[in-house]
Order: sequence, then C-alpha cells, then structure tokens
Amino acid sequence: MTDKTYRGLLVEKRASGVAIVTLNRPEILNAIDWPMHSALEELFADLDNDRAVKAVVLTGAGRGFCSGGDQNALDDTLGPISPTRSGRHLIRNMLELECPLIAAVNGVAVGLGATLALFCDVVFAEPAARFADTHVTAGVVAGDGGAVIWPLLLGPVRAKHYLMTGDFISAEEAAAAGMINRVVPEGTVVGHAVRYAEMLASGPRDAIVWTKYAVNKLIKEQMHLNLDTAMAHEMLTFHSPERKEAVAAFREKRKRFAEGGN
Repeated sequence: MTDKTYRGLLVEKRASGVAIVTLNRPEILNAIDWPMHSALEELFADLDNDRAVKAVVLTGAGRGFCSGGDQNALDDTLGPISPTRSGRHLIRNMLELECPLIAAVNGVAVGLGATLALFCDVVFAEPAARFADTHVTAGVVAGDGGAVIWPLLLGPVRAKHYLMTGDFISAEEAAAAGMINRVVPEGTVVGHAVRYAEMLASGPRDAIVWTKYAVNKLIKEQMHLNLDTAMAHEMLTFHSPERKEAVAAFREKRKRFAEGGN
C-alpha cells in the first residue's frame, strides 16, 4: 500500500511501525462523504494486511477530529450505495484490525466521527475535544455504531441520555466516565498518541494482538446483537419528515455561514 491513495485521507507510515491516518477534509471539520467512507473501509483492511504496520494512530486535520457524515453528500449519493453494508463493513474492519488502533481526538467528534474515535482501542483527547452522537437531531436513529459502543462505555442509562438528546460530553467528563483513556495538554494529542503507539509497536506483537482480539470479542458480540437493528431503523427514518426538516435547516445554516452570516 506504499503508493496507494485514499480519498479524503492522509496515510503516513513510519519506520517505527506506526501508521498515522489523518481524516483530511478540514474545511468542513473532516465530514465524511461516501467516497471517504469507502476509503476508510478499504484502508483498515489494507492496514491489517500490512505486516510492517504494528500500530495505527487515527486523527483529524485542522481544528476538529470529525464532524460526522457530510449531510449534503449523503443525500446526494445515497441511491447507488448500500449504507447498511458500508456501515457494517467499516465497523467490522476496524474491529478486525489486529494491531492497536489509537485515537488522537484533536477537536469535536460528532456522529460517525464519535463512532470512529470510540471504536479505537485507546482514546486520547485534547481539553477542547467534545463527543456527541447527534443522529437524533438530524431526525434519524443512531445507526452507524453509536447504539453499540456508547452503552458499552457508559452503561445503558447514561448512553440513552446522550443518544436520545444528541448532547455533547466534554473530554474531561468522558475521561472521568471511563469513555476515553486520557485528556492531554492542548496541541500534544497526536504526539502523545504516536509515542504510545510506538511503545505498543515495540512490544510483544502476538501477545498484544491476541489480547486485543480477546477483548474485542465482547464488542463484536454486542455489534452482532444490535448493529443491524440500529442501522435498519436508521434507514427507516432517513426519509422521514423530521429528517427532511433537519437537512433543510442544515443546508440553510451552511448557506448563511458561506455568505458570512451567523
């Protein structure tokens, strides 16, 4: 995969065995369209097949980690894509990546962005980072993995609050709740994650890989239990009146922003 490129992503492979993956659409807080979604699916599979890669760091370009799905692009290209298949394969490929996957959350992580961060093995965040699953505020069910991972990390009662309201949880609150590992000083999260990844990359590979595999069995069991249900219900709500209203409001807000308004 040395010369391979991935839509919307930057991939840097270091001699230490650490690969740094950067979500690279900073002009829209690294929102994910369908080509970028497909690239992520493919990349995690490729990294898993690259024996030179011993640990992976996932971060975002600019001032945010990932603002979730690009709403305009999702609506414009939904027809030929199978969202349920794509979503299932992305989560599966992340969980099947044998080497450690470390999130360096440098800003907001929303919707699919929060899912990407929280399905990593270890999560570091800067103080300004915030997490939210805002599917409900877009009029749809939290179907891309939020209904799987938030209850596992926070417990069902607290998870239902965040999933049903779309409320944000700060990095400090997330760390205190056991949702992420640690908050690190502003501007240091990538360096911190890379050093941690290098530490794991230099460790006993088989012991680390199979320990991760054993723990991930718990997450996979939960994924098999309710991911398909959540995604199916998301598709049922995708063309609902509430969804159409949310998209119209989103596009109006983006238009005002582009015109220099508030």
